[in-house]
Amino acid sequence: MTENLQQDQNFVKKVFDKVYNKYDLMNDIMSLGIHRSWKKQLIRLMNPHESQKLIDVGCGTGDIGKMYSLATNYNSKILSVDPNSKMINVGKERLKKFKNIDWKVCSAENLSVDDCTFDFYTISFGLRNTTNKEKAISEAYRVLKNGGRFLCLEFSKIDNQNLEYIYKKYSNLLPFFGKIIVGEKEPYEYLVKSIDNFMNQGELLNLMKDKNFINCNYINLSGGIVAIHSGWKI
Repeated sequence: MTENLQQDQNFVKKVFDKVYNKYDLMNDIMSLGIHRSWKKQLIRLMNPHESQKLIDVGCGTGDIGKMYSLATNYNSKILSVDPNSKMINVGKERLKKFKNIDWKVCSAENLSVDDCTFDFYTISFGLRNTTNKEKAISEAYRVLKNGGRFLCLEFSKIDNQNLEYIYKKYSNLLPFFGKIIVGEKEPYEYLVKSIDNFMNQGELLNLMKDKNFINCNYINLSGGIVAIHSGWKI
């Protein structure tokens, strides 16, 4: 498997078509369940207020939209976006009681929404799966209001050699776990490779600045296993 597979949109679609009904289980396996804590940290960092609008891109089955809705007492508008219609359908069924969440099937690189619409843009564990990261971040800038905030939660580069060694060893077992638990090995091989090939914290920070975001920064979580990047549109 090569890095080119990550850039093949059809291949990425096939990966998630295979695991859409096991997506939440897959996240638990990949992160040992810690992804929920990371997502809660993202919401705390946002500190959203009622009536502020969120677009959550690469939404999967809607974790961020659900947390955002709860944080704003259901008094907010959320658009959950994912290129995989099967994933969207699982999210719709799972969160059908959340009437303030709308759903749309489209890619991060081509958001079919108006300019300057949202107060927040989030993308969690989705940027590395895009075929054109520059275009995805440009689209984020376009759909945000002036004063809006971009936040990206993504697997990143570990800053401790001992932790990195342990994490690498664990990652190498993921395809085996995937075969046993989900019945598919290839999606996990792809996901491990996509993490390895993804840019580091500084590279993503520079890309955000290149796309006109200001006051850009990031924080590492769990020793850099993941990072949250943040930037503002002014």
